[in-house]
Amino acid sequence: MKKLLPFILAATACLAAQPVFPATLPGIPEFIDEMVARHHFERGELVSLFEGSVHKPDIIKAISRPSTKKPWPEYRTAFVNQARIKPGLVFWKKYRHTLARAEKQYGVPQEIIVALIGVETLYGINAGHYRIVDALTTLAFDYPRRATFFRQELEHYLLLAREQQWDWTAVHGSYAGAMGIPQFMPSSYRNYAVDFNANHQTDLLGEPVDAIGSVAHYLKGYGWIKGGRIAVRVQVSQDCCSGESKETRTLNDWAAVGVISTLTRKREEVARLLAYTVDDEKEFWFGFNNFEVITRYNNSDYYAMSVFQLAQALKAAQKKN
Repeated sequence: MKKLLPFILAATACLAAQPVFPATLPGIPEFIDEMVARHHFERGELVSLFEGSVHKPDIIKAISRPSTKKPWPEYRTAFVNQARIKPGLVFWKKYRHTLARAEKQYGVPQEIIVALIGVETLYGINAGHYRIVDALTTLAFDYPRRATFFRQELEHYLLLAREQQWDWTAVHGSYAGAMGIPQFMPSSYRNYAVDFNANHQTDLLGEPVDAIGSVAHYLKGYGWIKGGRIAVRVQVSQDCCSGESKETRTLNDWAAVGVISTLTRKREEVARLLAYTVDDEKEFWFGFNNFEVITRYNNSDYYAMSVFQLAQALKAAQKKN
């Protein structure tokens, strides 16, 4: 048996390394039918596409343990650091005219645009290595919790690839199917990407100018208020509340229950109470409309606060230069 063991292990490893093709996963034949009927795709092309795509179990594992489950200080440190501030300043300087134009057109501060691209892909350096078709096929047909969402994104991806005349097997991105310098999902690419350099192509995969304009357009589209507040640190009285609140209240209402701030209370301005654990204590913040808009990019308070704090750090460093 000892002599056979190496051969058994080698055979097992070989089998494990073989790709798993998802063409027969439940739901794919029906999806093909829909794409042919609704969008006039060629059936044979779609059959070949899914026969050539690869099911990726590691994607299911990755999406099931998001980084937002990390403690806040660990999560923050991964994004608000010199490794993102220094290249961020270089990016800002290189595209300063484009960023200024995007801010003027859409009302989104330059540092927010830079920070968001920095958090997403380190200014385009790390845009992901998964084939988009593999990622979206895996999630659309083997991740029941969000199957509807990813099935819609797969539909958008196939339409986008046709519109952009891409080889739909050649585009790479994140394990969740986000792509390009700003990591747009296919539906966001189709709805919010703009040809910001006016060269008659909307290229978020390799053109930073288009990415800058598209990020600003996306945030504006989700309700960004020019000059609006994003987040402000506050103090909470002991008899108030111990954690964050999912509800929004006016600043006057928050003050009435013991949330202390030095803000000028604009009439009817509302905020949500945020709480972040640091050194076994909690930091409390107000999150305003523009904070909520950032969460539309990634539905995580950790994410939105990291973008905000990286933007603050970039702006402070930029003023010193």
